[in-house]
Amino acid sequence: MKLIVAGLLMLVLAVDAAAQATKDAWNFADEDEATSNLAADLREQAADLTMFTAFATLALVSFFRKSERLKWITMGAAVLYLGFARSQLITIVNVFGLIAWNLPVFRHNMTWYLFAIFTVVTTVLWGRLYCGRVCAFGAMTQLLDKIVPARLRFEVPDRIERRASYIKYGLLGATVLYFWVTKNISIYRYVEPFWMFSLQASTGMWMGLAVLLAATVFIRNLYCRFFCPVGAFLGLLSNLTVFRIKRWSECNTCKICEKTCEWGAIRGPTIVASECVRCDDCERLYMDKQKCPHWLIVKKRAQASSI
Repeated sequence: MKLIVAGLLMLVLAVDAAAQATKDAWNFADEDEATSNLAADLREQAADLTMFTAFATLALVSFFRKSERLKWITMGAAVLYLGFARSQLITIVNVFGLIAWNLPVFRHNMTWYLFAIFTVVTTVLWGRLYCGRVCAFGAMTQLLDKIVPARLRFEVPDRIERRASYIKYGLLGATVLYFWVTKNISIYRYVEPFWMFSLQASTGMWMGLAVLLAATVFIRNLYCRFFCPVGAFLGLLSNLTVFRIKRWSECNTCKICEKTCEWGAIRGPTIVASECVRCDDCERLYMDKQKCPHWLIVKKRAQASSI
């Protein structure tokens, strides 16, 4: 019996030795050695993280200072950096990933997570800041609007604009439903034109984009206002906005800001949070003591009381 046990023990040791020899022969690395640590991943992505942090800082500074010049610089940087250089935008695919809880691996996509957190946090705090100056496509169409002569522009009547603004919510619902049923994300190429920054698409898609941009010449921010499902998603989220644009009592009758708003977000005394992209136009107006009726009334009262 002892001989049998000893024989089995020797057999096990021989098999183990052979297996170890085979492993050494193939030179397989240990799992711990093959997997880079978090610090190494952070070092590899440090440049991207720094670049995005710098861009986000520029966007926030332009927002808080209400500087039109800085806003245009931010949008130019968005087109060049987030658009053509990085091809990094918040897309409907990210919404699909959130629904399916199939998100990128954090360790290898730290910049994307920083970008996503920035977008969500700024939306909850101030509204659709992302749409107003960070989205590369939206920035491009706003810059295009600055170049196009005003005489070519067609102003959509208010009653049509208010109804048309719901189209993007319908597209959001339809694309989410399509993904929910089919689990196919390829529909994104047909509901958002952000693929243009990768410069890879079919001839038909480029032709469709050309039509969209041509239409944008006549109707400012056409896609963003009426067709963007990501804008609709952020619009829903912006209903939670904490710091909203303040209004004066004179806003009940004054129409200056409403006529100035390029996004159709001001309706009488009300600013519709889901449509407002925090473009700063109305905020600059109501801080202008030479144009805003509130300040003119305050000035007259001060003059009257001093007499």
